[in-house]
Amino acid sequence: MALDPETFDALIDAVRRFVAERLRPREADVAERDEIPDDLIEEMKALGLFGMSIPEAYGGLGLSMVEELKVAFELGRTSPAMRSTFGTNVGIGSQGLVMAGTDAQKAEWLPRIATGEIVTSFALTEPDVGSDSAAVKTRAVRDGDAYRLTGTKRFITNADRASLFTVMARTGGDGAHGVSAFLVPADLPGLSIGTPERKMGQQGAHVCDVIFDDVPVPAANMLGAEGEGFKVAMRVLDRGRLHIAAVCVGVAERLIADSVAYATERRQFGKPISEHQLIQAMIADSKTEALAARAFVLDVAARKDAGENTTMEAAAVKLFASEMVGRVADRAVQIFGGAGYIADYGIERLYRDVRLFRIYEGTSQIQQIVIARETIRRGG
Repeated sequence: MALDPETFDALIDAVRRFVAERLRPREADVAERDEIPDDLIEEMKALGLFGMSIPEAYGGLGLSMVEELKVAFELGRTSPAMRSTFGTNVGIGSQGLVMAGTDAQKAEWLPRIATGEIVTSFALTEPDVGSDSAAVKTRAVRDGDAYRLTGTKRFITNADRASLFTVMARTGGDGAHGVSAFLVPADLPGLSIGTPERKMGQQGAHVCDVIFDDVPVPAANMLGAEGEGFKVAMRVLDRGRLHIAAVCVGVAERLIADSVAYATERRQFGKPISEHQLIQAMIADSKTEALAARAFVLDVAARKDAGENTTMEAAAVKLFASEMVGRVADRAVQIFGGAGYIADYGIERLYRDVRLFRIYEGTSQIQQIVIARETIRRGG
């Protein structure tokens, strides 16, 4: 359900001020320390950001898809690592539970996810399984009233902070139909977390291995029916791709604003570089692509809110927006010139940060496969 317009406008205004006044001034420090400060996390909880997509009945904000993405536009105007702090609670870490959970599962977990008391994480990728997510090797073997999970998950966002994992594990034979989804509390015996990886960008957003060594998971913690895990994962990713596309738009808008501000102040050949046509061309191309992506995102979100199947459209908008923000970031470095390559200005950091958008929630090449498959299936 959607908020009333006045309440939603107040939320957007609060998020916009939070980003400008609290998050942006801390970006360099977060990148240097590779850690989000506790005081910022507490403020995120107070704003309700951990529960944006959780139904109001369970203590969340219950935002519609369009509303959630308008908030994501605002959050994109700061370092992507900031949004990642609660991003798994809003998207891939909670939505399997929202979509496929039983009433008892929802009642047990969703209220605490909504407040941020529980941080969730989504464990699908493995050392040998990335884009081919139907090839999951982590096994779940039935043992009385439990399943025993054994295997390793890789590059799992927020794993070192998570209290609850949505884990895809193989309960049957080969292929997608042999995969099931489980809600796995982080404190179960046999579950351990690896050291956070050193990454190209998005410092402050941690990814780690998650190791399952004969972890006993209650059978009651299965999400959906046995063998339906891949279906759950794909539905979660469809939604997550739309959210990431909106974040890409927000980052692009931030980069454009920063580029215009710099180009207006920086002088060469006796005038601001914003008056040179080749600089103007880069600004124009970036603005046009960002506007197109924003309209695309909102259109797909409205379709999703209307109950339409948006598998193809979500893949298409994630492909377009993630590739778009990469081009905008590259132009921003070019507009800043030498300053764009220097850490103090922050542009090189965003240039590195946005590179990940073309990889996670499905690489650009996977999006192309999904788009082509769905287009052919629909007859063009």
